[in-house]
Amino acid sequence: MSYETLRVIWWLILGILLAGFAVMDGFDLGTAALLPFVGRNDLERRIVLNSVGPVWEGNQVWFILGGGAIFAAWPALYAASFSGFYLAMFLVLAALILRPVGFKFRSKVADWRWRAWWDWALFAGGIVPSLVFGVAVGNLFQGVPFGFDDDLRMHSTITLWSLLNPFTLLCGLTSLAMIVMHGAAWLNMKCRARVQARARQALSIAAPSFAGLFILAGFWAGGLDGYRLLSTIDPNAPSNPHGGVVGVVLHGWQDNFQHAPLLWLLPVAAVLCALFAGKLRARPLPAFLASALVPILTITTAGATLFPFLLPSSAEPGESLTVWNASSSKLTLEIMLGAVVLLLPCVLAYTTWVYRVMRGPVTEERVSSDSNAY
Repeated sequence: MSYETLRVIWWLILGILLAGFAVMDGFDLGTAALLPFVGRNDLERRIVLNSVGPVWEGNQVWFILGGGAIFAAWPALYAASFSGFYLAMFLVLAALILRPVGFKFRSKVADWRWRAWWDWALFAGGIVPSLVFGVAVGNLFQGVPFGFDDDLRMHSTITLWSLLNPFTLLCGLTSLAMIVMHGAAWLNMKCRARVQARARQALSIAAPSFAGLFILAGFWAGGLDGYRLLSTIDPNAPSNPHGGVVGVVLHGWQDNFQHAPLLWLLPVAAVLCALFAGKLRARPLPAFLASALVPILTITTAGATLFPFLLPSSAEPGESLTVWNASSSKLTLEIMLGAVVLLLPCVLAYTTWVYRVMRGPVTEERVSSDSNAY
């Protein structure tokens, strides 16, 4: 297998892992974001928490796999993104830490003030990552101010505030609407009675909101200056961020769609799936499946638009990280691909088994009678 083919395969694997995280962890982030609104009393909030209680920890596997894949397969991308986005990553980490603590500590004290505090902590743990991840993706389209010296040490002028601007905040709101929609679709499928009714109402609002925000963000991104490789790069050459010739081109992100018009099906399908999820809310399973397709199609759209760029540099465009100059060695990619072929089916099989065992709705009677419930 050629080095070029391995790089493309690992680009696809990275997309699969990110999409898996958005689908699997997305609904429990959305559930946390909706917790104070769909649950009006302690019992209803316990129902909401128990709908994700058995599976949310397992969903973190996709987040860990994604981070591990970036570290091992794309070390330059890992170094630049985790260093440049350090404060944003720290904010996400702090919010994610609130989730296990909130799940475990909420039920320890039977006091409404104690439980209300942890409910809002869980709410923050759902809202903040959903928003920050969208902001990070928005910055990829605008380019990030970083570069490398002769010893390949990264330098940048990235700050937390520099990551925030109208376009990236729009992307953050789009991501948040998508996650809330997915969480509402999950609660619609797993809950009954009043909680389900409120989840359907949230779904009817979040689904068209995502569609509108996604379309607006797409038109805005199409009008941005994009990046284009101006020199022929040997896709089988060793990785080196130096030496590339990259131009900043007006409306440059539209190039891939002009060369392959079928790519337009991806954003169109994402919008249609979101609208179907909202329209099919009276049929919980089809609505959830439609909402699950939205993160997959959204991430695929972003990846296809940016290809072959992984992290464009606005300060030094020629040192932008691409699929061809940011990967590990050929041997490393080959060994890791073998590990993925062996282990990923095990993860999928175990995940399928867990969801089969935990299938069925979470009812008031079930939560009230179970002393081990959250």
